[in-house]
Amino acid sequence: MLAWSIIEFGDNMKSELGNAKAALRWSSDYLVKAATATPGTLYVQVGEPNADHHCWERPEDMDTPRTVYKVSAQNPGSDVAAETSAALAAASVVFKNSDPSYSRKLLQTAINVFDLADKYRGSYSDSLNYAVCPFYCSYSGYNDELLWGAAWIHRASQDNRYMSYIESNGQTDGSENDDFSFSWDDKRAGTKVLLAKTYLENKIEQFQLYKQHSDNYICSLIPGSPNSQAQYTPGGLLYKQSGSNLQYVTTSSFLLLTYAKYLDSNGGHASCGNSVVTSESLIVQAKKQIDYILGDNPMKMSYMVGFGNKYPTRIHHRGSSVPSIHDHPNRISCDDGHQFFNSGSPNPNLLVGAIVGGPDSNGNYGDDRGNYNEAEPATYINAPFVGAAAFFSGH
Repeated sequence: MLAWSIIEFGDNMKSELGNAKAALRWSSDYLVKAATATPGTLYVQVGEPNADHHCWERPEDMDTPRTVYKVSAQNPGSDVAAETSAALAAASVVFKNSDPSYSRKLLQTAINVFDLADKYRGSYSDSLNYAVCPFYCSYSGYNDELLWGAAWIHRASQDNRYMSYIESNGQTDGSENDDFSFSWDDKRAGTKVLLAKTYLENKIEQFQLYKQHSDNYICSLIPGSPNSQAQYTPGGLLYKQSGSNLQYVTTSSFLLLTYAKYLDSNGGHASCGNSVVTSESLIVQAKKQIDYILGDNPMKMSYMVGFGNKYPTRIHHRGSSVPSIHDHPNRISCDDGHQFFNSGSPNPNLLVGAIVGGPDSNGNYGDDRGNYNEAEPATYINAPFVGAAAFFSGH
């Protein structure tokens, strides 16, 4: 999502573009290492979730087992492998002009990982169930990631084999209408918007389906639309579910803006039943959501740490809530750290820029470190926000 943010709205990032690309290169380097260290293998996880969640300690003090888990032909993980492939392919687009050699390396690695995902089909939630569930289970299956990965490789390579793959597998690999969410687990809405671009630009008949489904997704978000299905808090925040709800807000806002860009560039509009929804309407809806996150809400509270006069101070984050090694040089053990978890005091280390899970369905936020559904920040919340923020910085 960070790569997609840079691709669509990098021109608006100005002096921050270099920082965004540096962050993307750092994560891409890691994925390349995970994909190339052992032929036919993708390393997907370091650490044991149950042990890690039992402890509350600083990164510098971590002493829980650092077990390494992998997927392969014998232990398939099409979901995590295809997602890795998509991430590498998207990153290759970002670096295509500035570092062609690196871009080619990313793309070739993406292709190899996708081949592993497609040839040896299966969910890593099954192969590695004891290690990844219930924390990182793939609830949507792996078909959505296969289509997502193929779509990104096609965009990066323009190789018609992947267009053929999408045409042949789209009906079974996640092109069906969905529950109108886009998240770390479910890629269907994002894939449709990405493939709708291909239809809008080239009018390839086989891809018209993705334009129709993208319209359905967009229309589901627009209050007053004949197809509106989304729920909103009394203050106007999109509300999907209690677990890190702001991920759905940032991803949907990003897709609204990206689809608006695709429509604008090709003279199109979204069809909601008999109604026409313009790109301007999509932008207005996205801005309401981004403004809400940054403090334009009934609580007058920003949900980005360090932004504005009022923001979360007790976020569910170990490094932020436990004293730094500069203030507390002695080791803080696994169990000792819980005194800081249970403390009512604000976190001593400000995690500037982190966006938390957000308020409940009534728009209330208790700033409670123990309520991870509301107080936990995540990169999958922030990454799409980068693109949305970049768009509005230029408008």
